[in-house]
Amino acid sequence: MAHIEHFTFNNFQTNCFVIWDESGKCVIADPGCASDSEISELTGFISGKGLKPTCILLTHCHFDHTYGAAALSRTFGIPVHAGKEEMFTIETTNPMLSKVFGLPLPEEFEISFVSEGDTVEAGDFRFEVLETPGHSAGGLCFLEKNGKTLFSGDTLFAGAIGRTDHPGGDYDAIIKSILEKLVVLDGEIEVVPGHGPTSSIAEEGMTNPFLMPFNEPYEE
Repeated sequence: MAHIEHFTFNNFQTNCFVIWDESGKCVIADPGCASDSEISELTGFISGKGLKPTCILLTHCHFDHTYGAAALSRTFGIPVHAGKEEMFTIETTNPMLSKVFGLPLPEEFEISFVSEGDTVEAGDFRFEVLETPGHSAGGLCFLEKNGKTLFSGDTLFAGAIGRTDHPGGDYDAIIKSILEKLVVLDGEIEVVPGHGPTSSIAEEGMTNPFLMPFNEPYEE
């Protein structure tokens, strides 16, 4: 059985998730903790539950999703998984955005690259890697089929899609990613995004206004 704890970190209200199984092995997704207090909140929860982190999953590397990656990787001695094309985000997009918003860059961290077709195994979980560029150059979604959960990052939101006006963004690419990789999935799969509330594949396929005129009724 999958357990998921939701945290909201930093000024951008970025969703971070801890996912664990009955053995206590856990995965940390998009740790945007931008302060010592936010890091402590996350590590305190993990230690309080007696969980054993195995890896960090990054849907993409915009700074609001990665502020805590270095510290957590170091603390728990675990790898950080992200798409290879996200080096563009780290090297080009983040420095520009940090100046725009007057915010510091995340501490540097090493990445263990994953790509389409890879599976990240952690305890009872099998996170299938879907390459979904558009919001960023190397954006990923992580699909955990057993729990019927899609960690969609900033590719697909409840009633919206990720913005594409930053360097590395591509509107045509994000629409292609969503239509070819996401809305074709089982409609019962829960969509767990990088910001805002959860939804489902069926709900987004039928009603998301940014996918018009491609909305289709969901057939069970």
